[in-house]
Amino acid sequence: MLQTEFLGNLRRSHYCGTLTTRQVDQTVTVCGWVQRQRDLGALIFIDVRDRSGIVQLAFDDATDRTVFDKAFQTRSEYVVAAKGVVRRRSSVNHDIPTGEVEIFVTEYKVLSVAETPPFEIVENSDVKEELRLKHRYLDLRRPDLQNNIIMRHKIAKITRDYFDENGFLEIETPMLIRSTPEGARDFLVPSRIHPGQFYALPQSPQLYKQLSMVAGFDRYMQIARCFRDEDLRADRQPEFTQIDLEMSFVDMDDVLAIGEGYMKRVFKEALGVDVQLPLPRLTYAEAMSRYGSDKPDTRYGMELFDLSDAVADSEFVVFKGALENGGSVGGFTAKNAVNTYTRKTIDKLTEQAKGIGAKGLAWIRMTDEGVVSSFGKFMTEDQMTAILKTAGAEQGDVVFIVADGKKSLVLSVLGALRQEVAKKLDIIPDGFNLLWITEFPFFDWDEEAGQFVAMHHPFTSPMDECIEYLETDKAKVRAKAYDLVLNGIELASGSIRITNPELQNRIFAMLGFSPEEAHEKFGFLTDAFRYGAPPHGGMGIGLDRLVMQMLQCDTLREVVAFPKVQNASELMTECPAFVDKEQLDVLAIQTVKPE
Repeated sequence: MLQTEFLGNLRRSHYCGTLTTRQVDQTVTVCGWVQRQRDLGALIFIDVRDRSGIVQLAFDDATDRTVFDKAFQTRSEYVVAAKGVVRRRSSVNHDIPTGEVEIFVTEYKVLSVAETPPFEIVENSDVKEELRLKHRYLDLRRPDLQNNIIMRHKIAKITRDYFDENGFLEIETPMLIRSTPEGARDFLVPSRIHPGQFYALPQSPQLYKQLSMVAGFDRYMQIARCFRDEDLRADRQPEFTQIDLEMSFVDMDDVLAIGEGYMKRVFKEALGVDVQLPLPRLTYAEAMSRYGSDKPDTRYGMELFDLSDAVADSEFVVFKGALENGGSVGGFTAKNAVNTYTRKTIDKLTEQAKGIGAKGLAWIRMTDEGVVSSFGKFMTEDQMTAILKTAGAEQGDVVFIVADGKKSLVLSVLGALRQEVAKKLDIIPDGFNLLWITEFPFFDWDEEAGQFVAMHHPFTSPMDECIEYLETDKAKVRAKAYDLVLNGIELASGSIRITNPELQNRIFAMLGFSPEEAHEKFGFLTDAFRYGAPPHGGMGIGLDRLVMQMLQCDTLREVVAFPKVQNASELMTECPAFVDKEQLDVLAIQTVKPE
C-alpha cells in the first residue's frame, strides 16, 4: 500500500500552470492534485493541477525505480509534490498553456491519498448541482469555478485601488447592530448578556456610513457583508457582499460620476472591455414606458408602444373596458417571429401572461397569407391599420398586446413578456449595456393597504421641486434616487440623503412613525444631524452580481465560494440546524420544533 510522506525539504518553486518553454532545462518543484494518471507500461504520465492550471509529469526507464513505483500507484485527486527538469514535450498539447513542456521527475512524494470522489473534477460539470454543493470543497477544485473565485478577488482588488485613488477611506462598520426597518426582514442575533434583547445583522451599512459623513470622513467605502432574510432567486443570497460608498458635499451627478469611473476601470482591468462614458440615463418613467421595467435590458430593441389612441374608438370589449377604467392598451413587436410564435406557442405565452397578472394576451401574426389576429373581427380596417402603423409591423412579425384598467400592470406584464420573447427568439447579443435609472417615484401605491408607501429607505431625499407635494399629491413626488442597471440586472442602488431635520420628521410622519417611534428607531442618526450634517449621498454596488454579470454566469452560486440554495440552507454543513437546549437556556430562548 502506498505510504504518504511529509513535504520535508521539497518546496514549491513554480505553480503548475506557469511553466513554459522559458523554463526548459531548469529544475523545478510543483505541488498539486492529480488530474489523471496514464500508465503506458514503461512510460507513465501524470497530469498535476493547482489553481493556476495543469502540467504533465513524465516517468520512464531512466526514472529512479522507487519514484516510478510511486507514480504507478498514484490515482486521481492524490495530493503530490514533484521535482524534476523541465523539457519539451514530444507531442504538443495546444489546449493548455503548458502544452509544450513536461517535467521529467527525479523526486516525487505522495502527500495525501484520496478516495474516488463522488463526481469527476472537470470544467463545466453536468453533475447535479445538489451533489456538487454537498461536496463544495471538491466542486471548488474545478478550474472554471476556481477562475471565478480568482476573478472575484481581482475585482475586489481593483475596487479598493480605484476608491483609494479617488480619496475614499475604507471604514469597517459593525456586524451586530440595532434592528431598524429597511424593507427586508432582519436576521436576529440573541444577546446572552442582555436576555430577551437582540442584535440584527446589517441589511446594509446605511446608517453607519451616514454617521461617517457626520463624523467628517467625507468619502467612505467598504466591501461590506450584508444580510437579508428574504426569499432567494438566481441573483440573490441571504448573505451578500456590497461595495458600499458615501460622499459628502455632493449632488447626484457627483455620485454617478464616481460610479461610472469605477465601472470603466473595473471592466477595463478585469476583462479588457472599454466602457463608453458617460453612461446613458433614463428616468423611471421613460424606462417603464419604453421597456416595462425599471431595470431594462437594452442590448436589444423591441421597445413597448402605447396603442390607447389607436384603439380609442374600438368596440372590442377588452380594449374598451381597459380605457374606460382609466387604464391603457400597449404592446411590442417581435420582428421575424411568425415562424417561432405559432398559435400553440402563443397559447403558452398567454398562460405566462395570466400568471403574472394579465387577463389575457391579444396578438397579430403577419403571415405570408396575410394578417391573422386574435381580435381582428372586432376591429375596422382603419383601426387595424392604425395598430399596425403604431407597431411598425411588417410581414413575418408578431405583435403582442396587453390591455388593463391599470397602466402600471400593462407595462410590467409587457416588460416581462418582452424578456421572455427575446430569449425564445435568441436575439439577445453578447456585450455589457450599463445605464442609470433616475427620478424614481418617492412613494409606491400599495393595493392591499389602499395607500401610498415609501419606495425607498426613509433617508432618501425627495427632489427639491417635489417637496411641496409631499402631503397633497404623493403620486407627483420623485426621489433623488438612482439605480445602475447592467443587462437587465439591478447592479447598484443609491440616493441623496435627507439632512434637514424638519424634512426628515415630515417623512417619518408620512411613513406612519410617531415622533416617539421615530426617535426610538432612528434617534441616534437624527440626533447626530443636530450637530451639523453635510449634504451627502452614496450607493451600494452588488459585488456578487457584478462578478456574476461580468463572467456571464447564470447564478450567484457560481461566484460565491460557499453559497446557500433556494431554501436558504447550505448543503455542505447542513445549516441551519437545531442547537442544544443548554445553548438556548443561556440565551433565555425557548423554541418549538416543527412537527
